[in-house]
Amino acid sequence: MFAHNKRLQYTVRVSGPNPGLANLMLEQFGGPQGELAAAMRYFTQAVSEDDPGRKDMLFDIATEELSHLEVIGNIVAMLNKSAKGELAEAVDTEAEMYRKITGAGNDSHITQVLYGGGTPLVNSAGVPWTAAYIDSITEPTADLRSNIAAEARAKIVYERLIALTDDPGVKEALGFLMTREVAHQKSFEKALYSMESNFPPGKMPVDPRFSSVYFNMSQGPGEMRGPWNQGPQWDFVTDREKQMAVDGGSGEAEVKLPAADIEVLKQMQARTLSDPSKDPQTGAELGLDPSTPKGASAVSKP
Repeated sequence: MFAHNKRLQYTVRVSGPNPGLANLMLEQFGGPQGELAAAMRYFTQAVSEDDPGRKDMLFDIATEELSHLEVIGNIVAMLNKSAKGELAEAVDTEAEMYRKITGAGNDSHITQVLYGGGTPLVNSAGVPWTAAYIDSITEPTADLRSNIAAEARAKIVYERLIALTDDPGVKEALGFLMTREVAHQKSFEKALYSMESNFPPGKMPVDPRFSSVYFNMSQGPGEMRGPWNQGPQWDFVTDREKQMAVDGGSGEAEVKLPAADIEVLKQMQARTLSDPSKDPQTGAELGLDPSTPKGASAVSKP
């Protein structure tokens, strides 16, 4: 059960209208790193979580993310107040209205015209919100790591938005939201590391032959060594031959088929066989100059 309180979690103070900035703020309203995506991510995880502590934490943070959605939505609405009325009442001439929503680097024309200066669930490019943003897999060690990364990405987006505005009230509110991303990261990390067995994810044991091998697949200038690929815990494999068929097999794809299927495949191969001894003229060659040798490029005449 949810109960809404009309008071915001953090007071929104906007110095003046700015439709272009409002459009950018939509990234945290209906974007992949935004507050709705976070709320739905944690809420759906909480519903299916069996651990009482993690379940309670996820419901708490999911509900707080909805309050953050309300804060960022109100920032968007306040920044759009003038544009909303101007569009609705058509107070400007056509040319002036067009200049306002497309000029001076303002990319808000999609959200302004389509949504009338409102708060649509789209990102700053006008792409609608989608549940595809939610990558939960219902395995706590994997989901908690994904949550930590999601909070980190959201913090970075907030940093970029803060750098884009000189409105002190907007900066202050965004700073609060950015800080709460860090608090949530801490909660998720504590929950992850409070699980005695948290790595590797899942239950099945890994194959010890490959769990500490680093394959140096991309070779050439710029190669670096570090704790991610060197030291006693790593077997660094740079030999190309040793990077293939590491299981000791042939490295070829094989399948055992019933005899009847083998016969059908032989018929298909015979019917679709290419004859390397033939060199037929193709449609692409018909337009070539007759004097142009096969395989050479034709030059168009003036």
